[in-house]
Formats: sequence, C-alpha cells, structure tokens
Amino acid sequence: VTAMDADDGLNAHVKYSIKKAIDMASDIFHLDTETGAITLLRSLDFEEGNSYELELEAHDSGALFDTAIVA
Repeated sequence: VTAMDADDGLNAHVKYSIKKAIDMASDIFHLDTETGAITLLRSLDFEEGNSYELELEAHDSGALFDTAIVA
C-alpha cells in the first residue's frame, strides 16, 4: 500500500500499521511499517480460507491518519 503526505521534511514521513485483521490474516500477512509492503509469512491454504481482509492505517509524524481495507 502507498500513502502520501503533502507536508515537507519529517512531517511527510508516513508509517503503516494493521488496525484490524479478519480471520487469522495477521498470522499470514506481514506489513512493513516503513514501506507499506505486504508479504506472506507462510503459504496460503485455501482450505483455511478463500479470502482475507486487513484494515490498514497510514499515519504521519503528526496526528493525521487514514485507513484502507485490503481484501
């Protein structure tokens, strides 16, 4: 995922976090807090689930943030 902040300098730096993970998704996916890259921690098993949902949050160095759902 990618988020952009219109501020300059350190205030433009965005960090990412998982706000909520549905159906064991936090055990399967890893979110890089600096880049927003989502990677697998283990292979997907479609017998366990055929879809996954993560609610992600991007926040700047101040108090501003936004959320998005990745499914």
